[in-house]
Amino acid sequence: MDYGLTEEQLMIRELCQQIAKDVIVPVREHYDETEEFPWDVVKVFAESDLFGISIEEKYGGMGGGVMDTTIAVEELSKACAGIALSLFGTGLGVYPIVLFGNEEQKQKYLPDVAAGKRLCAFGLTEANAGSDAGGIQTTAVKDGDSYILNGTKQWITNGGEAEINTVIAMTNKKKGARGASAFIVEKGTPGFEAGKKENKMGIRGSATRELVFQDCRIPAENLIAREGMGFIVAMKTLDMSRPGVAAQALGIAQGAMDEVLQYTRERRQFKKPISSFQGVQFMMADMATKIEAARCLVYQSARHIDSGAKDVSKISAMAKVFCSDVAMDVTTDAVQLLGGYGYMKEYPVEKMMRDAKITQIYEGTNQIQREVIAMSLIKEAAAAKKK
Repeated sequence: MDYGLTEEQLMIRELCQQIAKDVIVPVREHYDETEEFPWDVVKVFAESDLFGISIEEKYGGMGGGVMDTTIAVEELSKACAGIALSLFGTGLGVYPIVLFGNEEQKQKYLPDVAAGKRLCAFGLTEANAGSDAGGIQTTAVKDGDSYILNGTKQWITNGGEAEINTVIAMTNKKKGARGASAFIVEKGTPGFEAGKKENKMGIRGSATRELVFQDCRIPAENLIAREGMGFIVAMKTLDMSRPGVAAQALGIAQGAMDEVLQYTRERRQFKKPISSFQGVQFMMADMATKIEAARCLVYQSARHIDSGAKDVSKISAMAKVFCSDVAMDVTTDAVQLLGGYGYMKEYPVEKMMRDAKITQIYEGTNQIQREVIAMSLIKEAAAAKKK
């Protein structure tokens, strides 16, 4: 099905399908086992112009929207969500500059990102500031024409590999969330280094590390927007990026479904393929239906954002919640349908099950997303009553 995709979007899908098949599948087991960063695959992404999908043409990008990005993320994640995350993580890290950066910042950073020369990371989460983004402890103190950063960010995708880091820090703790500001910190800046590398259950082909700031001095011109805008920058960034998490989850689910279809047609029990058994067929039908519903919601959320709609938090959260839950359900059923083989690393479904779990957690847990959805519903109902 083409799902109403444009000719350019269909080309992106075909390109990513080819990369997934020819480049990612042969090496995904290696990167899952070793936790090495997949620089060889990143090079292919760069040569294929995938890093520039959502960056304006005047900065060297393709000028696509969220929809174009979700298509790429979905297709690459079918093969390996961890490897695909090097691309999506860069998209997350560059969104603050795309959305709120001034012209000088865009001219300085976006062309290299679009060319795949410099990866990005988004530094929001801390040990005590996950779902409570307002609990950030990292500080940025103005000192003449500089800011001095101190603190530690935790569980940062592309951490240590990214050349460009967008970081949320407190410039006025007394104001709470309104005292947060957003900054650009380049790799190699004195006082900034990558800390502990995490040993993860899933997405092991992605780098997840601490970002440590110890009297890290950056130019005042690296402030994104203005002081006090950090929380808004972070929330708008996540609104834009959550369909990407949903697409990642969708890709994982579809990848697992593809493995199930192949296995059940080949695996024989009682002298016939297990795909002929009604119990198996019903499970596969439910899995496929959930995946299709998830895809429709992802694409609708992406198109809604690309339309320029102002309030996208609800549908963005809905897509993230539904697709990540579907990914967990489908991959669990995939392991079940492959039986003993599904539990072994010989088949990729056990990896897909491990990879799926994080989509229910990062970029806002599904519990927090449900709160966002509920609060939006209540707000809409109150507004409707006033009319």
